[in-house]
Amino acid sequence: MGTRARGANAKAFGVFETTAGTTPAGGPTWFGIPFVSHTLGEERPLIPSDLLGQGREPQDPTPDVATNDGDIVVPVDVRNFGHWLKLAFGAPVSSGDVATGYEHVFQSGAANLPSMSIEIGAPEVPAYSTNYGARLNQMKIAMARNGLLNATCSLVCIGESDPVGTSAAGGTATASLPIQRFPQATGSVKKDGTALGSVVGADFTFSNTLDKVETIKSDGRIEDSDPGAVSMTGSITVRFKDLTLLNQATSGAPCEVDFGWAVGAFGLVFAVPRVFLPRPKRPITGPNGIQAVFNWQASGALAASVTATLSNDVADY
Repeated sequence: MGTRARGANAKAFGVFETTAGTTPAGGPTWFGIPFVSHTLGEERPLIPSDLLGQGREPQDPTPDVATNDGDIVVPVDVRNFGHWLKLAFGAPVSSGDVATGYEHVFQSGAANLPSMSIEIGAPEVPAYSTNYGARLNQMKIAMARNGLLNATCSLVCIGESDPVGTSAAGGTATASLPIQRFPQATGSVKKDGTALGSVVGADFTFSNTLDKVETIKSDGRIEDSDPGAVSMTGSITVRFKDLTLLNQATSGAPCEVDFGWAVGAFGLVFAVPRVFLPRPKRPITGPNGIQAVFNWQASGALAASVTATLSNDVADY
């Protein structure tokens, strides 16, 4: 009897594609992907028969189109997270050197976005399949006072290869870059360059609003997915201590909000330069502290709606 597959031993590798939907062969090197969980994989549902006059017993169903939409939850770490920022925003502008470190600047709004092939493997079986033509639709990060910092990346893929017994990444794959997570405990939220006080929680969601190209094809898969309008939204939950955010919301004027983390000499900052805050309720539900939730929206009317800056010791992505 074969060994049953276990999540603890699952492997994930990625490679950026030159042509969307075509997994590179013998070209770019596959890289290891640290991940927490995933729901990737191609589905092909069945359509029940609608025929009448055939008696009460059901007739054969008909296969429907194939879909491969799913999430992969990844750690927000110093080095490997740069691959997901590249998938979300496009290639960064990188600068620096070995002595001073490197800075990678990613900006929203690129006309064209990269695609990736992602192989998921269960080595015990063994079984390996590749989700190809993967583009990033949404990236969501939640901030808290403690716990592990993860990002949920929602992907749209063209398809998935049938499972085989050997890895497509093979011996050419490199291990994931050394994993060093950004701690939630070092997170900060700033308004116009000044740290906001009494923030008890925050989250943001960046979206490329991918538009599936649903071409009629014999394989039942989409042709690709094209980037639509950029969206950057989120929420900030604060203890009601002062009128800083309430006055900002009442004024109707935009402000800059930065979300960041640091560990040693490394850092990650999502800068959102034009944020509009709604006027929120301040409900009182008991004797404890009063909180207000500001569900904000970003604008890219004057510049990129979000800029992510990753500082680390990786030369390029």
